[in-house]
Amino acid sequence: MHSSVVNCAVYRDGVKISSPPTLAATLAAMPNEAQPGTMAWIGLHRPTEAHLRAVAEQFGLHELAVEDAIQAHQRPKLERYGHTLFVVLRAARYVDDTEEVEFGELHLFVGPGFVITVRHGPSPDLSAVRRRMESDPALLSRGPEAVLYAILDTVVDGYAPVVAGLENDIDEIETEVFRGDPDVSRRIYELSREVIEFQRAARPLPKMLDALSAGFAKYGTDLESQRYLRDISDHVAGVVEHADSFRQLLDRILTVNATLVAQVQNEEIRHLTRASYDQNEEIKKVSAWAAILFAPTLIGTVYGMNFDDMPELSWEWGYPMALLMMLGTCLGLWGIFRRVGWL
Repeated sequence: MHSSVVNCAVYRDGVKISSPPTLAATLAAMPNEAQPGTMAWIGLHRPTEAHLRAVAEQFGLHELAVEDAIQAHQRPKLERYGHTLFVVLRAARYVDDTEEVEFGELHLFVGPGFVITVRHGPSPDLSAVRRRMESDPALLSRGPEAVLYAILDTVVDGYAPVVAGLENDIDEIETEVFRGDPDVSRRIYELSREVIEFQRAARPLPKMLDALSAGFAKYGTDLESQRYLRDISDHVAGVVEHADSFRQLLDRILTVNATLVAQVQNEEIRHLTRASYDQNEEIKKVSAWAAILFAPTLIGTVYGMNFDDMPELSWEWGYPMALLMMLGTCLGLWGIFRRVGWL
C-alpha cells in the first residue's frame, strides 16, 4: 500500500463490508453508480497527483477542487460542485513542549456514496473519528454528511486545547512584561503571529456552517444531524470570540510593553543626563582651580627669567609686589568663578 493511503473502507448501512488493501482495489470495489446505504471512505495523506487524479476520475471530482487539494495551502472554505461538497479545514494542535501551535490542512470531498479526506500535515488524526463512527453503525449509516459533521466536530474540538494553551501563554507574557523581561517583545510578536494564524483557521467556519445549515431542507438533512451541526456552530462561535479577544489583548500588551520600555529608556536617559551634568560640574571646578593656580605660576615664571635688564629686579619692593600680584590675581579669579557658579 502506498504511504499516502491511510485507510480505505467500504460501508453498507453503517457496517464495514470491505477494507481493500490498496487504493486501486478500493476503486475497483466501488459500484459504477451510487447505491443507497453504500459509502466509501478513503483517507489520503499527502497523496501523489496520480493517486488523487485517479480518485477524481472515479468519483467525478471537479478539476478546480482537485487542483486545490494537490497544491494545498488553501484557506478554510466550502464550495459545492454539483452534488459534491469540497471543504477545506485548518486543524490546530497545541504543542506543550515548545509552547507553539501546530497547524494542519485537511481537504474533504463529500458526495453521494463517498467521503475522501486529504491531509496535508500531521493533524488532524482522523483514525479516532473512523473508529468512533464504526463503533456506532446507526451514526455511520446516516452517510457521508454524518462523516463530514464528525470531522468538523473533531477539528473544532481540537481548538479547545489551543485556546487554553494560548490563554496560558498570554498570562505568562503579562507577568514577563511587568517583570521587565528583555525578551518579552519577541515572544509577543511570535504569539501574535500564532493567534493571527489561528484566527484565519477559525473565522471562516461560521459562514461555512451557515452555508451547510442553509441546505438542510434542500438536501433532506435529518434532525439529529441538524442538531449536531448547531452544536458545532456554538463551539465555533466561542473559539472565534476567544481568538479575537486574544488578538486585542496582545495588541494592548504590546502597547503597555512599549510604554514600559519607553519609561525605562527615559529613566536611563535622565540618569545619563544627571551623570553628565555632575561630571561637567566637576570639570568646571577643576578648570577653575587650574586657572587660579596657573596665574601665580605665570607671574613667577615671568620674574624668574634670567635677563640682566628687567624692571623691578633691583627694586626694593619688587618681591612683595610680585607676591601681591599673585595673591590679587588668584583672589580675582576666585571671585569671578564663584560668581558664575563654577566654585
